[in-house]
Amino acid sequence: MKTMAIETTLTPAPLGTNPFDDDHLREECGVFGIYGSPDATAHTALGLHALQHRGQEAAGITAFDGEEFHTKRVLGQVADNFTSQGVIDSLPGHTAIGHVRYSTTGETVLRNCQPLFAEFASGGFAVAHNGNLTNAMHLRRSLVSRGSIFQSTSDTEVIIHLIATSHFRTLLDRVVDALRQVEGAYSLVSLTREGLIGVRDPLGVRPLVLGKLDGAYILCSETCALDIIGADYVRDVEPGEVIVITENGIESQNPFPEQSPRPCVFEHVYFARPDSFLDGQSVYEVRKRIGAELAKENPVEADVVVPVPDSGTPAAIGYAQASGLPFELGIIRNHYVGRTFIEPSDQIRHFGVKLKHNANRWHLDGRRVILVDDSIVRGTTSMKIVTMMREAGAREVHMRIASPPTAHSCFYGVDTPERAKLLAAKMDVESMCQHIGADSLAFLSINGLYRAAGQGDGRKTAKPAFCDACFTGDYPTFLTDLQEQEEKQSQLSLIANTGG
Repeated sequence: MKTMAIETTLTPAPLGTNPFDDDHLREECGVFGIYGSPDATAHTALGLHALQHRGQEAAGITAFDGEEFHTKRVLGQVADNFTSQGVIDSLPGHTAIGHVRYSTTGETVLRNCQPLFAEFASGGFAVAHNGNLTNAMHLRRSLVSRGSIFQSTSDTEVIIHLIATSHFRTLLDRVVDALRQVEGAYSLVSLTREGLIGVRDPLGVRPLVLGKLDGAYILCSETCALDIIGADYVRDVEPGEVIVITENGIESQNPFPEQSPRPCVFEHVYFARPDSFLDGQSVYEVRKRIGAELAKENPVEADVVVPVPDSGTPAAIGYAQASGLPFELGIIRNHYVGRTFIEPSDQIRHFGVKLKHNANRWHLDGRRVILVDDSIVRGTTSMKIVTMMREAGAREVHMRIASPPTAHSCFYGVDTPERAKLLAAKMDVESMCQHIGADSLAFLSINGLYRAAGQGDGRKTAKPAFCDACFTGDYPTFLTDLQEQEEKQSQLSLIANTGG
């Protein structure tokens, strides 16, 4: 039976990324897949809506109706593009996959939106990927030299070409063969004529969970996407596990060499939704424990604990409970600035923080304030919020950060600035404190973070339980593309210096 792919492009909606907030690490991506439901597309749209925090720049859904693959990919948010009955009806089928994206590799253009689709000899294949490949450029150059033609700048397309050029017979074997050649982090869901395939990288850097709803099986990035459609959580997909869901049920295999898992610890700090569960732990409770550890490690005499909303709120609650200080919403967040309603000129950017946050003066005037936030990246927002506290009458402002200093770039699917732009890579804590204008500044220790995340003995240097490279510089995989780039720059520098 011949399969066909029908793609409809929707008029792009305004982007959802907040242009005024450049002091947080950007979310990665979110994936969702469902097999065996008459409402597959509607459930996928709802699941993606629950995962919207993982990427606001683009969204897409591919469904299969038994004969044809149907795809819609858009720039913009899920709620702006996948809510009408007409759109849902244009994506028929009992199985579907979806993706929300924040660009980590590749430009923010429609051709880089996912799911990506390819027509193999064995039939259609759609894939949605969360993560980043650290040897994508190396593989891409090799594939191009052998005749591959790329349609996007996304590293996900490298996986498609590796599958297409594999010499293995079955599609599943070709998928595994392709993934054995890549480095980095990935959780992916793929759609074929036969069913749904889900894979989590051997280190488990990126999350993936399995759920069930009235006989239908679901693979998605977080449990909150199961909650929104009333599905039951079954279990986390294991690192290195390949799950195949067809009309015959579920099959599981672990075809990769066994490695010690290194899930991303920043999922617990910031990325995951507080109502999700990661590896059996409540994200909300972990963040409260992070705040409690922060209070034990870095106490200070003060009158009130104030979170930087929304990401600092659970940690601030934990800090307040452990320190015995009152918790107050000293900053009120405007939730309606996620989209650009006016052009962000230089004059408007000056007001950027006030468009998103406003001081609750009643709880700040004359008080010694402890501000709790999840991280400091460039330091721009922290500086503006400290100034805002003082303008609201705060007598002292003490900044407490619910993670260690972010001193290294992430290469596993998180859009971090280059290392030279990370404040912690340029300054020590005392200098950072002076830079943002606080009376004191302190970060959670790496051991405190590990204890809060369920590792009672802290971080074991020889065998860390998490990927914490953004804090420690200890990258759990090869960084082939980075190494080749540095070697090329070194060679160019040598040529320039010798006049060659």
